Amino acid sequence: MPDTDTREDTWPQPVLDLLATGDDRPVFEDGPSVVTAAAMAGLVRRIAAGLRSRGAGPATPVVLTTGVSAAAFAANLAAFAVGATVSGRSFAAGELVVDDARLAAWLALPDDGAPLVAAGRPGDIARLIWTSGSTGRPKGCAQTYAAMSAAWAPYPDRWPPAVAELASRLRRYLVFGSLASQVMLEYGILALAAGGTLVAARPPGFPDMIPRHRATGSVITVGKLHQLVRAQRSSPADLSSLRALLVSGSPLEPARLAEALDVLGPVVFHGYGQTETGMIAMATPSEMLADPAVLASVGRPPAGHDLSIRDGELYVRTPAQASSYWGDPAETADVFRDGWVRTRDLASLDDRGYLHLAGRARDVVIVDAQLVHAGPIERVLGSDPSVAEAYVVARPSFETGEAVHAFIVPARGRTPDPARLRSLVAAALGEAAVPQAITVIDAVPLAPSGKPDKRALLGSS
Repeated sequence: MPDTDTREDTWPQPVLDLLATGDDRPVFEDGPSVVTAAAMAGLVRRIAAGLRSRGAGPATPVVLTTGVSAAAFAANLAAFAVGATVSGRSFAAGELVVDDARLAAWLALPDDGAPLVAAGRPGDIARLIWTSGSTGRPKGCAQTYAAMSAAWAPYPDRWPPAVAELASRLRRYLVFGSLASQVMLEYGILALAAGGTLVAARPPGFPDMIPRHRATGSVITVGKLHQLVRAQRSSPADLSSLRALLVSGSPLEPARLAEALDVLGPVVFHGYGQTETGMIAMATPSEMLADPAVLASVGRPPAGHDLSIRDGELYVRTPAQASSYWGDPAETADVFRDGWVRTRDLASLDDRGYLHLAGRARDVVIVDAQLVHAGPIERVLGSDPSVAEAYVVARPSFETGEAVHAFIVPARGRTPDPARLRSLVAAALGEAAVPQAITVIDAVPLAPSGKPDKRALLGSS
């Protein structure tokens, strides 16, 4: 039974209420199968009953190993509805593992039709969201029910202007990968709250899945965006249904962002956030097209977000941020500080409130005992018209301990001049930052997260 302290706005009550009042409105489409709001509410009730039959309730560790399906979406909501601590990977002794076979058994249970009331307790951990591990091993970001209840996604009256513009374009929102993904679930809920439908994306991927599913919106990583732009230049697909692509995962160079807007049209939203914080800032297509200077930023933070720049490093506070790393007190103490999250990103705010990133604080090359940040070098290299993308890594050096090694993807139809690029870096950042080697590559390798894989670059040189 739910706690008597449960509030009407406790996560996921707003979504449960939306489904309960949605009747025959389509909310999830998977090929020929269309699930209405009323049917989805029934799936959630059955799975919640199944979870409770296995003893699941507030703070029970639940691991969802399901794919992308209507049942998997319902399982996420049901696990939150009973107040469990939900994860997409194993994390605790005695956890209840939910797979597709178990879901199928639970969906055969009778539906009593009784309204679900969210049982989550504010201070309990609602979910663990795992970082990509691009800067080390993946870490489980622990987000409480209070934090999830403070999020803006299910509440149209809380949407910042950029999010409201994005939401209006998510009539058919593609979901893929895993519903345990923070971005997939968060923007999926946003789509539902805006009256849209979640559409299960089946292979092959971009760009074909956009016309195949008549998709209006999706999330895309920077690496996948580069691939989509190249594909559209060489063999254009019909993307006329597309209204919004939210780019996330890593910064996007201004020139590549401008190219994406030119090739794909006014559909690219440039977002910045972290697993620990959720969205921090966003730039809309209309902002970027109206003022090209905005292309060099990651947008403006919404009201309710606090930003502080300390010794060049960005700290933030967001209403729905995580509070710790699961089972890792040392990393927790390093990142979660007196209610602030240390992003470990170098950043600045301009006089109009736009946020500019300058690289990872820990992405450094130590040259003759001098700390040289990779981000500024990448930005200088990327500013040259002959360079489409630039990536900087550290390589051992007998003379200087470490040396800067740059990998560049040429701009279309251009041939970069290494001597000129070195001169640009020297003039802007000094001799220590000058790349000892510049390697031209066709495309950057991608990690499973979709982010550029710098470790793979090192192995290829």
